[in-house]
Amino acid sequence: MRILKKIAIAGVGLAIAAAGTLLLLNEVIMPYYTNFHEGVTVPDVTKISLEDAKNRLTKYGLRYEVADRRTHSAYPADYVIDQTPGSQSLVKPNRKVYLTVNTVQRPMVVVPELTDLSLRNAKIQLRNYGLELGTISYETARFKNSILRQSIEAGRQVPKGTIVDLAVSDGLGGERIKVPELVGLRLSEAQNKLMEAGLRVGEITFQPSKKAVPNTVIGYQPSNRDTLTQGEQVQLIVSERYEVEEASESGAVFSDSTGTAADSLNNQKP
Repeated sequence: MRILKKIAIAGVGLAIAAAGTLLLLNEVIMPYYTNFHEGVTVPDVTKISLEDAKNRLTKYGLRYEVADRRTHSAYPADYVIDQTPGSQSLVKPNRKVYLTVNTVQRPMVVVPELTDLSLRNAKIQLRNYGLELGTISYETARFKNSILRQSIEAGRQVPKGTIVDLAVSDGLGGERIKVPELVGLRLSEAQNKLMEAGLRVGEITFQPSKKAVPNTVIGYQPSNRDTLTQGEQVQLIVSERYEVEEASESGAVFSDSTGTAADSLNNQKP
């Protein structure tokens, strides 16, 4: 009896131990293991203070880092403007979330030199320096879309996001230019003459010519004006080789090796 009693007690003890192990596995170990591999859904921490964002991310088992600070009039100071990864993204636990935070004091940047750049390159420079393009005004000058002036001089320190206005050339100078003699010049010579005079080469049209040497100017437009406004275009008409067309035959010529030419002619008579 004593042996049976000891066996029963031992069995009860083993059952209790097994139940405890199973409880520990289900309630502690498995949830941790499962959550670790399933990931964490990133909460939305924008439009709240930086302190609240830190607390919320920590609660979700995530880390944080302030990646950028910039001014946004719609938010109070030290409020989160943006986050990466965005809300509802599924990430691994302990993932770092990068925050963009609003600041009262805007960072300072140096205004780049924009004069003589093309309008396209000036826009790129402004964007690279964190500045905003303002009003574009056009003025008469020789090189089209070239920057003539900028509202804030180069080298000056200004808050990031400052607006810079630009004065841009329209490509038309104010003075009148006498059209140089172009007919008879080779195409390259005519192009150089126009550019030296302050005029621009426009469309180039090629026409066959029996008399002119190929690739020489035989005309231009507008041809009815002796002078043009600086920067205007001149269209050139250039000669190309004249190809003589073959004369068409009136009919087929037949040859009969068995008869004479006279027989052939007689055979053709009705």
